[in-house]
Amino acid sequence: MCGIIGCVGRPDSTLDTLVHGLSKLEYRGYDSAGVALANGDIEVVKRAGKIEELREALEGRSVGGEVGIGHTRWSTHGPPTDENAHPHTDCTDRVAVVHNGIIENYQSLRDELAEAGHEFRSDTDTEVVPHLIEQHLSGGADPESAFRAAVERIEGSYAVAAVLAGEDRVFAAREDSPLVLGLDEEAYYLASDVPAFREFTDKVVYLEDGEFAVLDAGGWSVTDAAGSPVEKTVDTVEWDPEETGKSGYDHYMLKEIHEQPRALRQCLSGRVEELDGRVSLDVDVDPTAVQFVACGTSYHAAVYGAYLFQSIGIPAQAFLASEYTTSPPPLDDELVIGVTQSGETADTLSALREARRRGAKTLAVTNTVGSTAARECDDVLYIRAGPEIGVAATKTFSSQVVALTLLVERINDDDRETIAALRDLAGNVQQILDESTAREVAEEYYDAGAYFFVGRGPAYPVALEGALKFKEISYEHAEGFAAGELKHGPLALVTGETPVFAVVTGDDELARKTIGNVKEVEARDAPVIAVTDGRSDIERYADHVLEVPETDPETAAILANVQLQLVAYHAAALLDRPIDKPRNLAKSVTVE
Repeated sequence: MCGIIGCVGRPDSTLDTLVHGLSKLEYRGYDSAGVALANGDIEVVKRAGKIEELREALEGRSVGGEVGIGHTRWSTHGPPTDENAHPHTDCTDRVAVVHNGIIENYQSLRDELAEAGHEFRSDTDTEVVPHLIEQHLSGGADPESAFRAAVERIEGSYAVAAVLAGEDRVFAAREDSPLVLGLDEEAYYLASDVPAFREFTDKVVYLEDGEFAVLDAGGWSVTDAAGSPVEKTVDTVEWDPEETGKSGYDHYMLKEIHEQPRALRQCLSGRVEELDGRVSLDVDVDPTAVQFVACGTSYHAAVYGAYLFQSIGIPAQAFLASEYTTSPPPLDDELVIGVTQSGETADTLSALREARRRGAKTLAVTNTVGSTAARECDDVLYIRAGPEIGVAATKTFSSQVVALTLLVERINDDDRETIAALRDLAGNVQQILDESTAREVAEEYYDAGAYFFVGRGPAYPVALEGALKFKEISYEHAEGFAAGELKHGPLALVTGETPVFAVVTGDDELARKTIGNVKEVEARDAPVIAVTDGRSDIERYADHVLEVPETDPETAAILANVQLQLVAYHAAALLDRPIDKPRNLAKSVTVE
């Protein structure tokens, strides 16, 4: 959530660079946007609403400067208004600041500053920062010292950047919120995520918690909280900036659904030895028990992963990361696996830190090289899905599940049938994309009153994920259940206007019991949509069938998930929803 962009060294195009960077950060979720440029003075332009409103406000205005910062805000303190949009300034309009995160002690700081004569113009916690900088400047501090002193006063999570009138530098710092520097031959950038400047450079430096950065036209520096220089590694971003475009698709989400075959091949590449059918991972774990911590879609992948570990006899549990730190379960010598697409999810990072504090070994399963989770955990397993721009996660869920399947197979001395199914997975997903009738199903039911998704075993987390996808982009009521739980309450809500999506693969006891649950909703006249490989008898009780290729039980549910992604997408399109930017949601949730 929220996005930061900063630029130094492009004096003829600073504003265009900032606005371009903001447009590349739209996927993070936001409700206002603004920029501040510094030369002799500070000029700020900001607007509630989308970046288009900001562009309109900038039309015909001469806004220039050697350096600048920009921001897309996702409201936490105060509603989305022009006044609450970032950047925020001090009383003299000589300091401008952008900030991601939450300042927990902002009220006491605001009261202190107000008593000292400072006047506030917004409801935000961020506004205390430029006033703190102003106060230290008035006390005789130089600009960098004033910035450092202000940051030292704030408590909570932050990625913060500031520009000052008369200064050709950008000052920045981070704590529990991501910041990355981009290094060009002549220009330097900072951002909350790489896509903001990827078009200009592939050279990046990731800041760690407690570090400060200063950018100017002549270079960059990073120091610690004490002001001592920190040697940083310059990394190279492997993916191409064109990967973050729509490539002719109507929405990023649809593009990313169709990218799943390639994403899965990337996840498997070099990890499955074709000749002897063995899994090779650069991960050093051999757990006797496993705990997963995750949020949202990643939590559903974690539930799937827990099932996989349980299936080979290793005790495993999946915990919502936001609940983990308040009442952590016993750890002993368990491995704690944090599943996080961005590697920056605040709740998941807190859970992982709590696990490490209590002596557990931690493993990050993430898509983002250099992310906080990747750097802080003892080990990391990258899912290699490539950039995902749509807020609703699709290809990252599939890749997370496949990465966890690889991990289980490596620990389990390799199940040849599962490994063969993994090799066939990309082709099977492509078959679904080519032949799916999900659009017809969506056309039939997109105006229903509510939707239920049910499954057992590995189909249960897929049912949860199917419901989440449907509700977050269609805004329609959808719930996912373990199929056996229908009769323990939810069945009271089932009517002839409640489509039930039943995920049934294979022909084992789980499939037979799920069919029994389907008969229960059929008896209440509910329409049934079966997502199945045809091995069971569920087609007899279904009004519609979404087919998946027959494959190994460990991977069949992944295929079913693709069908449910397509149903959600087409229903949202028929309802004319903003599919890539669902209301109130953000791609990367960096606050607790």
